[in-house]
Amino acid sequence: MELLSALPGAVAQGLIWGVMAIGVYITYKILDIADLTVDGSICTGATVCTMLMINGVPVWLALIAAALSGILAGALTGALHILLGIPAILSGILTQLVLWSVNLKIMGKANQPLSARNYAVLLSQMDIPMSIVILLICAVLLVTLLYLFFGTELGAGIRATGINPAMSRAQGINTNVTKLIGLALSNGIVAFSGALLCQYQGYADISMGKGAVVIGLAAVVIGEAVISKLPPNFAIRLSGVMVGAIIYYIVYQIIIFIGLDTDLLRMFSAIVVAIFLGAPYVKKQIASRRGIQKGGKTNA
Repeated sequence: MELLSALPGAVAQGLIWGVMAIGVYITYKILDIADLTVDGSICTGATVCTMLMINGVPVWLALIAAALSGILAGALTGALHILLGIPAILSGILTQLVLWSVNLKIMGKANQPLSARNYAVLLSQMDIPMSIVILLICAVLLVTLLYLFFGTELGAGIRATGINPAMSRAQGINTNVTKLIGLALSNGIVAFSGALLCQYQGYADISMGKGAVVIGLAAVVIGEAVISKLPPNFAIRLSGVMVGAIIYYIVYQIIIFIGLDTDLLRMFSAIVVAIFLGAPYVKKQIASRRGIQKGGKTNA
């Protein structure tokens, strides 16, 4: 019974982190860029939203401002990568370091409460069913908007850049611009999820984004496994990421219920991600060796 009562909360958290995972999906799967900015931009979205709401700004305006702060963070990563020639992964780390200081300055301290009893938040652990409904609406709107956006000429250009940058440039696509837009869009979505998370959990914390990229990758990997038999539709892939995040947090609750050490969960997540990411390479190597052995036997 305790496990069943905890599942709605796991679904709510999964939906929030699923939004973040969609941001990771855009950089990792579409742009083919390992962007570590997300560990900082999710916290930036939370801190901006929290401080604005504390100072009387309506929740919808605070959400928009949070998303814009993430867009700026992603644009900074893009600028470091494009204008200064810094590798994308290092650009993300540099931006993440900048955001740590920025987030501390925004909040004025390491932790800032945002109680649903004192502020008109959109989500709250005090009303999980309503929070799930609101999050489902946000998820559907986000998937729909991204599906429409990546069907446009600009969206197709971003997808082409990730698939084959050289061919994209040959077709007249400015790959620097598409990378910049992709990184900005990704981190805007991540920061938006941070704004949802701070409202749901009732506070913003300077360390709340630590390991976010691992959770995002785990959700992407699990989601791809879930939808592997379905048609390769872009909307289905994005929905699969959301489902992957929900499964991740349901597993988290099961681990808590059976008494395993929750401190090891992110290590398990990293192992799962490593296995799924490394599996195609290992399969290719095994197939290659079998081909060589078969060819050697035939020649003999």
